[in-house]
Amino acid sequence: MQGDNSVAVCGRRSIRLGLNAKIPMLYFMFMRVGLNAHLLSRQAGYRSAGIHGYIVNLLRHLPAQAPADWQFEALIGAASQASFSGLSVKRARFDTEKPLRRILWEQTLQPLAIRQFDLYHALAFVAPLVLTAPMVVTVYDLSFLRFPKRLSSARRLYLHSMTALTCARARRILAISQSTADDLTARLGVPANKIDVTPLGYDKMMFRALLPAECEHFRRKESLPERFWLYVGTLEPRKNLQMLLRAYASLTPEERLPLVLGGGLGWRGRQVLAAIERLGLNDSVKHVGFIPAADLPLWYNCAEAFLYPSVFEGFGLPVLEAMACGTPVLTSNVSSLPEVAGKAGRRLPPNDEECWAVELKALKANGEWRQTARKNGLERAKLFSWARTAELTLGSYQMAMAAREHPLGESEKVTGVESK
Repeated sequence: MQGDNSVAVCGRRSIRLGLNAKIPMLYFMFMRVGLNAHLLSRQAGYRSAGIHGYIVNLLRHLPAQAPADWQFEALIGAASQASFSGLSVKRARFDTEKPLRRILWEQTLQPLAIRQFDLYHALAFVAPLVLTAPMVVTVYDLSFLRFPKRLSSARRLYLHSMTALTCARARRILAISQSTADDLTARLGVPANKIDVTPLGYDKMMFRALLPAECEHFRRKESLPERFWLYVGTLEPRKNLQMLLRAYASLTPEERLPLVLGGGLGWRGRQVLAAIERLGLNDSVKHVGFIPAADLPLWYNCAEAFLYPSVFEGFGLPVLEAMACGTPVLTSNVSSLPEVAGKAGRRLPPNDEECWAVELKALKANGEWRQTARKNGLERAKLFSWARTAELTLGSYQMAMAAREHPLGESEKVTGVESK
């Protein structure tokens, strides 16, 4: 991925940009863009923390980054109460919260509602089979191919076939990390020069270093120890928590800190709880369940370090959020995680249990490294923003509209933030 001189392209003109620069709008100064936002969630949970978060923040920031005469319309379910400044909202005739109802709407009724758009953005994997407008699509990851057993056969087949078909038909594909972009090429055969990497951002007003008094109040409220380590995310096999627990258990009580696991139970999540019991860690490891978004900054700030040993992530947003709060990070050196952590976090082989044990022991003892990691993490986090995500997305829109007149070469792509 490119660094401070990221490339953005409008038509055939390549322009070197800094991370905070504006992408020149050289083509299609008036645009009507329809965005399928039916995966906006009405309930707190894993969906509200993932795709929902991307959709909400992209819709919040797109109008401010676009030319004044561009128009955006978000297509949402009948029961959704969502509203956004600078764009209009069009509700379906019925609730589309349930997957089958959403698919029915997307494939039969939605095409009738989007004929007026100059460009259609499928915000999650799949677009209607019948679509006359030029299209772009966002792909978060290919976990349905890498971890197929976590989905039903029908859902897996639908995602695989429809994502592949949508990517083949789309003029541009937006991947939230270079790792996802590479997967799209390797597993679905998508040409690399058709993919734009648009890294995620975070809420800078929310995820920040807090005052000690705020942390102490929350610590007392939650009965937290003075020093502890934190994990945040769904409890499921790809998060690699059983390896982390084994590495943690190999240390003596004097060599480790209490470990808090925050997140709901996902596929095979109870196996993690069983491992805590089996390893005799009930007194040292606490599962607190799903953490509301409003409380996340407090958990990050109170923790002495954030541990994220996942073997596969589309982006790894918790790593970015932790760094933005000034929390030192230990994470894996695979998938998209190095792109997010850069050199600010300590990156370890996800399957090297002994390595994790050694680093955990050092983490507790090495206060100097923790201070350096805190400083570097805060600086690293500044490279990411939802405004930048929106800016890169608009650049991808421009290239989609110019695609017929000017096919793009391999060097002419929108890219995000360097991983080194």
